[in-house]
Amino acid sequence: MKSKRVLGSIELSIAAIIWGAMFVVVKIIVDEVHPIQLVWLEYLISLVFLIGYSVIKGEKWHINWSDLRLIFWIGIIGNTISLVAQEMGTGLSNAQTGSVITSTIPAFMIIFGWLILKERLDKVKVFSVLIAILGVVMIVGLKMTGSNVVLGIILLILTAITWALMSVLIKKVKTYSSLQITIMSTVVAVVCLTPFILSDLPSLTSINFSEPKVILSLLYIGAVSTAVAYVMWNKGLKVISASSSGLFYLIQPIVGSFLGWLLLGEQISVGFIIGSAMILASVWISVKFEDSDEEALASAEG
Repeated sequence: MKSKRVLGSIELSIAAIIWGAMFVVVKIIVDEVHPIQLVWLEYLISLVFLIGYSVIKGEKWHINWSDLRLIFWIGIIGNTISLVAQEMGTGLSNAQTGSVITSTIPAFMIIFGWLILKERLDKVKVFSVLIAILGVVMIVGLKMTGSNVVLGIILLILTAITWALMSVLIKKVKTYSSLQITIMSTVVAVVCLTPFILSDLPSLTSINFSEPKVILSLLYIGAVSTAVAYVMWNKGLKVISASSSGLFYLIQPIVGSFLGWLLLGEQISVGFIIGSAMILASVWISVKFEDSDEEALASAEG
């Protein structure tokens, strides 16, 4: 069981690193492609790779209505509402505000893990989340500025709640693999977003898909950031508790800020170094405590 948690921790970390790098890619391409169109295109591209990988693996598909209902809501809540709210909320406020508010995801995951999965609340995990949130604040600051900032903050809070709820609901799916969950929830999101895309076709057709920057960015966002990262995140969620797994999400601002400095010439402050150390420490404390808890339980049962 411990080896599974180590692998799960690695998978969650890789997913968070990939998503952190995605922020830089989005900054490069955002002037070429509208955010909602970008989300829709990344899902379409990811489906090509996901379905192809599923065929190569020879996965067996089946019908389980109980799990299918869960996956439908995972697609609506996490893949659709959460991403759209994040794009809109960040647009109405700013990236710093978005990073700070979405850093509350682990706190919501603890609450949903307790309410839905009946996971035990403990002081160590709550303390770890508080350290992590303070770490994100140290990295990005507290610059709550921007037009319609109140509405933006509300949408970003909705982002945090829906992403946390989706991550907890994934743990309740029993009969489908992480790859199958990702494929089906992505299909739900594509169906939900398509009417918005069709309402503004001229914007979509105006995208220069022959430009290398656009092609490479879409391939990264669709194939790597969505296909690979979502599967790894969903796999990691299967073995790491909701209260601990949410902390891995906060590796994103570390990677995003570092790559922004390395590739885009953005500034890195002392707060970045302190905040990064706090986030990584919180992840280590939470996972280490979970391992100790598991070993104690195994000894008691033995």
